[in-house]
Parts: sequence; structure tokens; C-alpha cells
Amino acid sequence: MSRVLGINVAPVHKETMEPVEEAEAIEKCGLAGDRYCQDPGQNQDSNPGALTLIESEALHALYQEHGIRLEHHETRRNILTQGVRLNDLVDQEFLLGQVLVRGTEWCEPCRYLEGRTRPGVLKGLANRGGLRAEILKGGIISKGDPITLPHQSRLDKLM
Repeated sequence: MSRVLGINVAPVHKETMEPVEEAEAIEKCGLAGDRYCQDPGQNQDSNPGALTLIESEALHALYQEHGIRLEHHETRRNILTQGVRLNDLVDQEFLLGQVLVRGTEWCEPCRYLEGRTRPGVLKGLANRGGLRAEILKGGIISKGDPITLPHQSRLDKLM
């Protein structure tokens, strides 16, 4: 089963991400309490209403292949997932619990991330650094929420 394993917010740009049990996803803003929702203009690369996701499997592979252990809040991504290939969700709508989002682009690792963590993170997370997603319909995202993929949504409507 695909699900949300973790949620992170950083109230201020460049501050440490803080794990939380749940967060409110707000359209055209982001996650309540997160830097991009607090001040959407603070980062030229940010998209209003966006959040970022990363696969727990990518972090496991980073450790297995490169010996680099990162806690999910160190990735600077808002949502830690399990059981879903995020790279396949660009231009796809899906649900995080009851929150409807659309994958917009891969969220590749950057030098800033590597500088905050460990050498080798940039190479180790290449092509599996996560996904940026636009919030289409807001609500509460909680740890443990199911992730419903596009084909699952269509099946549910047919039943």
C-alpha cells in the first residue's frame, strides 16, 4: 500500500525542517507553517501552492549504494512516501489522503542540500530526489494517509 510516512515543515527559509504528525495543505500556498506558505516569494524557484515529496525507498537506496544515511527531514522535502514511484507522477493527479495534488516536475537534489548534509548526496539522489506537486484541493495530510494513484481513482469511480 502506498502511504505518507512523514511530513516536514520549516517555518523559516534555510531553517531545519521539523517533522509533524499532520499539516494543512492550502491551495496556492503550500503546507501551513512551512516557509513557502509563510512567504511564497522568498524563493525564486518555489511555486505557490507547491509541496515536495521524496520516496523512503530513495533514502534506503542512498544508504545501501553510497553509505549515506539521511533522515527524512534532512532531505528538505515536505512529504516522505512509501510504495509509490514519484518520477512517474509528473503531470498526474493523485491523492495524499483527501488532498488532491498534481505532480509538476522532478525535484532533483541541489548543491544547497548537499552542503547542508553530506558529500555524495547530489550524486546519490540524482534522478530520485523527489517530486514537486501543486495542491489542487486542500485539506489535512496526516502520517499514515494512503496515497491514491490515478488508475486507482478511476477504478473507484467505476465501482
